[in-house]
Amino acid sequence: MAHEERARQAETVLALKRPPVRQSVVVRSNRPHTFDTFVRTLGTWWPVTPFSSGKDRVRAVTFERRAGGRIYETWQDGTEVDWGEVLAWEPPARFVMSWNMTPVPTEIELTFTELGPELTRVAVEHRGWERLTQEQIERDCVLPGGYLDGSYEKGWAVILGRFATAVGHP
Repeated sequence: MAHEERARQAETVLALKRPPVRQSVVVRSNRPHTFDTFVRTLGTWWPVTPFSSGKDRVRAVTFERRAGGRIYETWQDGTEVDWGEVLAWEPPARFVMSWNMTPVPTEIELTFTELGPELTRVAVEHRGWERLTQEQIERDCVLPGGYLDGSYEKGWAVILGRFATAVGHP
């Protein structure tokens, strides 16, 4: 087998070991209100400590609600740090954004599924882990353990839990 072929197969196997992080939560709120609350009030419920660059220096989180829009934090001194860019914008069903807070940008998709008149499932899929090197994938995020030890799964569970509290939890 040629060296190039072995290298390609190794990359494929490595990518298969990096499935997307998936989490969801059900909230007692209709889908349009749930979607709007998520993007409009992100800065009020998102746990910036520890899930931001500026942590206690963050004074605002802005979500520009359109394809091509930015999601960024603003610090008390006016510094802006990009979290990502809106890649797909389909209110109130879903949006997709790049996530620049990983060593190499990854991608996050949020879907909002109506389960009843006042019941919505909010699901996140954080994908693109195959873009990171082995060293980057092993590195810790803000929670100990990095991707391989489930810290991103734990982080998204915390984030969605905070959102559920903000919008209403069944």
